[in-house]
Amino acid sequence: MPHPGRLTRLRRTLAAGATALAAALATALVVGIAPAAPAHADQVRDMEYWLTEYGFAQAWQTTKGAGVKVAVIDTGVDGTVPDLAGAVTGGTDVSGVGAANGQKPLGDGDAANHGTWVASLLAGRGTGPDTGVLGAAPQASVLTASVALGKSTGNVDNDDQIAKAMRWAVDSGASVINISLTRNTLDWPPSWDDAFQYAFSHDVVVVAAAGNRGSGTTEVGAPATIPGVLTVAGVDRAGQASFDASSQGITIGVSAPSEELVGANPGGGYVQWAGTSGAAPLVAGAVALVRAAHPELKAPDVINRIIRTARKPAGVTTVPSPVYGYGLLDAAAAVTATVPHVSANPMGDLTQWIHIHRRADTPATAVPQAPEAQAAPAPAKLSPERPVAWGSFFWPQWSVLTAFWLPFGLISGFVTLLALGGVGAWLHFRRERSRG
Repeated sequence: MPHPGRLTRLRRTLAAGATALAAALATALVVGIAPAAPAHADQVRDMEYWLTEYGFAQAWQTTKGAGVKVAVIDTGVDGTVPDLAGAVTGGTDVSGVGAANGQKPLGDGDAANHGTWVASLLAGRGTGPDTGVLGAAPQASVLTASVALGKSTGNVDNDDQIAKAMRWAVDSGASVINISLTRNTLDWPPSWDDAFQYAFSHDVVVVAAAGNRGSGTTEVGAPATIPGVLTVAGVDRAGQASFDASSQGITIGVSAPSEELVGANPGGGYVQWAGTSGAAPLVAGAVALVRAAHPELKAPDVINRIIRTARKPAGVTTVPSPVYGYGLLDAAAAVTATVPHVSANPMGDLTQWIHIHRRADTPATAVPQAPEAQAAPAPAKLSPERPVAWGSFFWPQWSVLTAFWLPFGLISGFVTLLALGGVGAWLHFRRERSRG
């Protein structure tokens, strides 16, 4: 770990731009940015505790992910940063406002840096033997599809951007897709049915972030709710569920670090940040390592290796759980362990889900149906999430107050009143009895 004095010099706030974009109907980009500041390249490698504690360094004795293409659907990846030199091998823009190669950071303020942070954690090359950000799969190739969420995007709908990016990634040869965003709703538009089925039918592993409680995502939302997607929750340095920088839900597959992360900034420099946006690319990198080491395996077996080799967190006896999924990522075991073959994706079957839950198209003149019978979910817009603040447990945001502390206080007060009333009644009964 770096010297405390160095960490002190890391601190500055990256909140302004992301907060401005949080006004859309539903939040996206599980960015969860902690207070951060520039760091020096020689500090960064020491801060990447997950490289040894989660088995990446050991897995690299077998493979570093060479030959595997990982698509990053995000706010654009700046391939010119030193830590990503040679990593970005293809790109596109699906928003209509970005660069044709997908390498122009999109969004307001530091939200635009998000895609580069994600890519550096996934496939960073570092800047030297012991300097700079080294990604989970440092020899994998990055395909960047830039999206512009929560802002004017011309004629391209936010949901349609994701669907278009998914198809482009598959057609461009990606065998892994990382999506560090959330629609913040359990459901998703029918256009995503087709796009995600297209990826699954082409043997692509899709990894998605669960979302951050501290940014208002109290439960996992789409695309992390889509059957077949490998959903990633976040844990702190001690391997315990992160209070702010994670969410929970029954679709979680595996957990990875989401606090005290580092990333490379567009244009140079580094930041320290937090969120499942960073946990997801660590898992996507592990998936790339498995695909490189076992090119004969289909996507369901690759996912099965990730979840079946995960380590149970301290104090957890039963998995999967809605907090940790199958446990903590172990990249080395995922690459080297003997894992039984599976015939179906352990994270679910989207085709079967569609067959059961989707209804036939409703005529425009038909009487509106009940919510459970609607053919498509209500529209929702995607936008970068608000930052996660380190001290928000002690000074919680409004979402945390309304979701936890306010109900807790009301229930506690009610129970206290009942107890006091019971004690008062008992004392009154004793007085009356003594008088009799």
